[in-house]
Amino acid sequence: MKYQSLAIAVLFLATTGVSLAQTTPTTVVEDFKISATTQQGKQYPQVNSEGRVRVQITAPEALKVQLDIGAVKYDLKKDDKGVWTGESAPQDEGFHYYQLNIDGASVPDPGSMYYYGASRWGSGIEVPAKDQDFYAIKNVPHGEVREQIYFSKSNNNMRRCFVYTPPGYNKDNKRYPVLYLQHGSGENETGWSGQGHANLIMDNLIAEGKTTPFIIVMDNGTWTPPAQSAPVSQADRAKGNWPPKGWADAFAKTLLEDIIPMVDSNYRTLADQSHRAMAGLSMGGMQTRVITLANPTIFAYVGMFSGGSINLDDIKTAPAFKEKTKLLFVSYGSRELDNRRDVLRGDPKVNTESLNQAGIKTHFYISPLTAHEWQTWRRSLHAFAPLIFK
Repeated sequence: MKYQSLAIAVLFLATTGVSLAQTTPTTVVEDFKISATTQQGKQYPQVNSEGRVRVQITAPEALKVQLDIGAVKYDLKKDDKGVWTGESAPQDEGFHYYQLNIDGASVPDPGSMYYYGASRWGSGIEVPAKDQDFYAIKNVPHGEVREQIYFSKSNNNMRRCFVYTPPGYNKDNKRYPVLYLQHGSGENETGWSGQGHANLIMDNLIAEGKTTPFIIVMDNGTWTPPAQSAPVSQADRAKGNWPPKGWADAFAKTLLEDIIPMVDSNYRTLADQSHRAMAGLSMGGMQTRVITLANPTIFAYVGMFSGGSINLDDIKTAPAFKEKTKLLFVSYGSRELDNRRDVLRGDPKVNTESLNQAGIKTHFYISPLTAHEWQTWRRSLHAFAPLIFK
């Protein structure tokens, strides 16, 4: 995930893994194939068996063109027809945002499909993963992702969320549990169904009999940080001065006063605490932390994917959380933990084990060989879903 300011990067734990470009040979394996995220009828972007991303664009008058992916810029080469071509170092498995830089201007790749990330619509690339079968489109019963437009009284405006209903929802009269699932910084309500494939993950788990069918609500939790006269310092972070107090209050109010009542009114839900969960990635995980600690009578299951953790001090100030919470799930990519700079409120694995010992059912998951990126969060949802609503 690419962030646009140091302050946001600090808040949302945008830790990165060791650059594969530093550890892999420069010889390129010429077995490139069109990516799953390449627009129909286009030949680029492509990905090879090493996970290198190759792009191509016609720009005869440009002086310099680069591929910008994983916070590294790679120079492209121009042929005699003005066509620029080049590739990256091997990337982690899974989905990545990227862009092209043409004479200093960052623009989307016209060959890729577009996704909302880094606070704008831009290019995305799918590097095939060895475990991609769990979010593959298969010949199994499929649920629906519905666009739900509604009026928010607390904001006095119209809003939109996406709602996943499991296979069979339109044919039965059952009521279902609900997971409120949040995106990360710079993303929006399209993230979990677009980049995350949450619906396909659920369809496959349900078909395999590995999870209880439930509804998923994906809304927009974007907030605007206050203006900063200077980047947030390490000293400020150590003093607990970031994120600012009350940063999640606006979305919490929207969720509790607008989104949950709207969903319970329009969908066949089991509208009680024991059948309600909240989870999120990065910023969404941090929102989940704040909101569920403050409202333990609303949510029974809590999932934080690359979004900090909950420690014993938190439980002391929110004793009802221990009594009411049926499961706390915390996850990270292995590269995040190997190279973490400042995971808020201590080591997440140690915190989770401490809560287990204190009597709170917890689960800690590590996604192998991924960093702060969508493959970590896809795997996290895949591991989290079978544990809830038992």
